[in-house]
Amino acid sequence: MIDQFNAAILRLIQRDGSLTQRQLAERVHLSANACWNRIQSLKKAGVILGQSTRLDREKLGLDLVVFMMVRTRHHSLDWLTRFRTHVSTIPEVIDFYRIGGDYDYMLKIVTRDMAGYDAVYQRLIAGVELDTVTSYFAMEAIEEQRPLPIRET
Repeated sequence: MIDQFNAAILRLIQRDGSLTQRQLAERVHLSANACWNRIQSLKKAGVILGQSTRLDREKLGLDLVVFMMVRTRHHSLDWLTRFRTHVSTIPEVIDFYRIGGDYDYMLKIVTRDMAGYDAVYQRLIAGVELDTVTSYFAMEAIEEQRPLPIRET
């Protein structure tokens, strides 16, 4: 499914979603029609999920990045559904994972400052019962929003 042409298309559109179909076709050495067909096929297969624009969070005043680790005593499907639904209503949570190890969940939170983080924290604990919440505050983003590593299969 991911041959050299599809891999090249995916690498390019991850880095610059504003490329025109003609520019994309030229860079991967395909006709515009062949390139379009491949993109449509990748969309239909669910490999391409949509298009978005990357924003500079610091220029938007979103200077605080927090990795929140959550442990719970609840592992029922009902609790999990309520927790997922509740977290998804908090726009400052930009990434959300169920993980293995000492904690059960990891949330990446982006906000303006400590007061903004505290508001997120208060909102989170008001919605569901949690056992332990530990937060790590990023001091510097060394690499952020890197493209996925695309390999031919």
